[in-house]
Amino acid sequence: MKYSVIVLALASCGAFAEDVPITGQVQSRCIISTEVAGVYGNPNAYTLTTTPSDGGVLPIVRYDVSLADAYKARITYPTSFSTSPSLNDTVTFTGSTSVSEVSDAAMANYDTDAVEYDSTKEYALTTAGSTWFKTSSTATNGGNRAFPSGTYRAVVQAECVAQ
Repeated sequence: MKYSVIVLALASCGAFAEDVPITGQVQSRCIISTEVAGVYGNPNAYTLTTTPSDGGVLPIVRYDVSLADAYKARITYPTSFSTSPSLNDTVTFTGSTSVSEVSDAAMANYDTDAVEYDSTKEYALTTAGSTWFKTSSTATNGGNRAFPSGTYRAVVQAECVAQ
């Protein structure tokens, strides 16, 4: 009987471990805001474009960065419609992104230093402040066939990527 009491006492004094969580909240120092929503103009039956001379409106997005050299802007022009009537032809998308306004003269080289690939353009946000980017988008219906009537929607993807 004494033996079983000693074993029980030793077992209850064994080592224990506990995982203690540590939690932290990170607030982004890069904020993206839509300044102007884009609108497709329809200069002919088979083209939709954001070009102002063709009745379109260029979408403009603003990046506000409070910490220099910590983020890059990644902006991708549309390569498909997110909403459209049923289409029987292949639609070809083209576009481009460029700086339209800056809050600091040190940002003047953002366009020349940007990296472009596929439908995406990346900008190193090397200076704290605000930068406005405009993106053009043109969709051409295959075979120069008329787009069916209806609502067409495409999305410019704007991301802030931590470096």
